Amino acid sequence: MKIYFLGTGTSQGIPIIGIDHPVCNSTDAKDKRLRVSIWITWGEHSYVIDCGPDFRQQMLSCGCRKLDAILFTHEHSDHTAGLDDIRPFNFRQGEIPIYGHKRVLDNLRKRFDYVFETVNKYPGAPSVKTIEVRNNKPFEIGDKLAVPINAMHGDLQVFGYRIDDFAYLTDVKTIDLTEVDKLKNLKVLVVNALRVEPHDTHFNLQEALDFIELVKPQKAYLTHISHVLGFHEEVQKQLPENVFLAYDNLEITI
Repeated sequence: MKIYFLGTGTSQGIPIIGIDHPVCNSTDAKDKRLRVSIWITWGEHSYVIDCGPDFRQQMLSCGCRKLDAILFTHEHSDHTAGLDDIRPFNFRQGEIPIYGHKRVLDNLRKRFDYVFETVNKYPGAPSVKTIEVRNNKPFEIGDKLAVPINAMHGDLQVFGYRIDDFAYLTDVKTIDLTEVDKLKNLKVLVVNALRVEPHDTHFNLQEALDFIELVKPQKAYLTHISHVLGFHEEVQKQLPENVFLAYDNLEITI
């Protein structure tokens, strides 16, 4: 199974528009971060988790030519605003399944009403098939099982996903120990680490490291990173030997 990091940035990306900050001005490609998303492939199967406003650019960069489905973590725009750009996949494949909490699917129906129109639908509009994700209800994607991991993004519920020995969690601030039990014996964990200072709705760096120590994966990658966390190379030097800062276009094999 291959994991391709389509984007590793926070909601505004890095650099941020109009901000004169050393990290935003960095010439290191690893300090340039699109909105957070990953592409997971194995065999002929191809899945994306989250579909933010940089989706088109990300699909062109990674060379994705087939999309079996999108799994959504939650409804915030940096995770959903690229939904319209699935159209090239629609034209080749037909409707694309999208998975998410009922609340998330309802939100998408409101914001992208033209996608869900059934009477006078515009012929070029995207086409999707909605599939509700429920906590404690694993579901099949391709020939594998996806296990939803329930967490809280401040006061908002979010889903992470475990597939085989890989798990992806983003926008997490708190998580129940019963959900942590679903993350045992991971080879790779991906989890958010926004910045060093505490934040109301996201793990900061220390909280992410504490969570990694609790879960004990073989390796962990940090994502959903803001510019104030610091320069990629400098932060990486301070991390435990099995913890890595993810960066855009990083590809790992499990």
